[in-house]
Amino acid sequence: MPNRRGLAALTAAVSLTASACGGGAAIGADGGNAHPRTLTYWASNQGASLADDRRVLAPELARFQRRTGIKVKLEVIGWPDLLNRVLAATISGQGPDVLNIGNTWSASLQATGALLPFDARLLTAIGGRNRFAPAALAATGAAGRDPAAVPLYSLSYGLYWNRALFRRAGIPRPPTTWAELTADGRRLTGGGHYGLAIEGGNYAENAHHAFILGRQHGADFFTADGRPRFNTPQAVAAVKQYVDFMAKDRITAPDDAEYAAQQSLQDFATGRAAMLMWQSAASSLKAHGMPGDAYGVAPIPFQTANASGPARVDSMVAGINLAVFRNSQNHDGAVKFVRFMTSTAEQKTLNAAFGSIPPVKDAQDDPAFATPDLTTLRQVLAHGAAPLPQVPDESQFETLVGTAMKDLFADAAAGRPVTDASVRAALTKAQQQLPTS
Repeated sequence: MPNRRGLAALTAAVSLTASACGGGAAIGADGGNAHPRTLTYWASNQGASLADDRRVLAPELARFQRRTGIKVKLEVIGWPDLLNRVLAATISGQGPDVLNIGNTWSASLQATGALLPFDARLLTAIGGRNRFAPAALAATGAAGRDPAAVPLYSLSYGLYWNRALFRRAGIPRPPTTWAELTADGRRLTGGGHYGLAIEGGNYAENAHHAFILGRQHGADFFTADGRPRFNTPQAVAAVKQYVDFMAKDRITAPDDAEYAAQQSLQDFATGRAAMLMWQSAASSLKAHGMPGDAYGVAPIPFQTANASGPARVDSMVAGINLAVFRNSQNHDGAVKFVRFMTSTAEQKTLNAAFGSIPPVKDAQDDPAFATPDLTTLRQVLAHGAAPLPQVPDESQFETLVGTAMKDLFADAAAGRPVTDASVRAALTKAQQQLPTS
């Protein structure tokens, strides 16, 4: 049966009904292979649109069917809806056979018992643990437990900068510290342009940047035993620094407070903003008409030059994991599908199409992943990225802290003051919303 602490942690932030998803048996059922010729697959939106994902995935799913005789019924789900859909399936036991999850949710979903653990036998069945990059495996569930899912697409954050706008402003290179970014942003703001585009209405983006800046400030949002610490002075400093790009520094447009569906990508691609912090944005920028030679990609800045030690974190370990729903009626087919999607050939095809980094090491040698932008992002992932806390309440951290930051951005956009006290109050309220049992 699912772990009730995990379920409580996952469900408190959203209002869901079991009717949101269909098919399958109750969680805790043995699963098995009652429907060996079909699979249902929930894919996350990786491309410029849901239709773009279907276009990329359709021929690969057809190839899998030719090899195995198993038909895959595909549904691509946008990021604003994906976690709610997964939570509804987790609660009701009515879900797909195979699903993509944000890798930051791995430990939270693991705690529910809804996902099939990838124990030694299953890892062997898909080629073994050693095929995957260590950074990607670090975001597959709690330490010391079998992975709740396996890496499918790896991502890291980078600072995208518009070459023409930088050149016009007389700025020779991208910033390496936040002080430089703020100063550059002010020079780049004006005449219909802003220095930095953000997604202030996107709780996940907010929480990711709170984590990155939090690590740079020395914040730990959870203790070693998983207790929340959302409102420490270091956490307050990190969140205020991010919101201050709009509230104090004025290098971010007030409209960005409402952005939640990749509008910041469009603003960057069309020259309305000169900088963007994003995970592997190349394919989306291309879809918005921005050629690859129009921008550069650099690591996200640090608090100080030559930062070292725990403060030298400039990304979270971002990416997508592939999971098997425990109540799947086709466990054997689901594992075959995971093996297919994580095969070296498919890893090259899919990650090249979506502009992400293959978590399978053998696939990374392909020239498609040696472009200047992906080379930078690979180096960040290997040397500067840290996994979000692999604790049951991690998804709650994203939802609650990210939503608190959304409210703070709304204050900033409306001209209301954002202070240390108001940030601390918002983070305290977020922590108080966590379930206690």
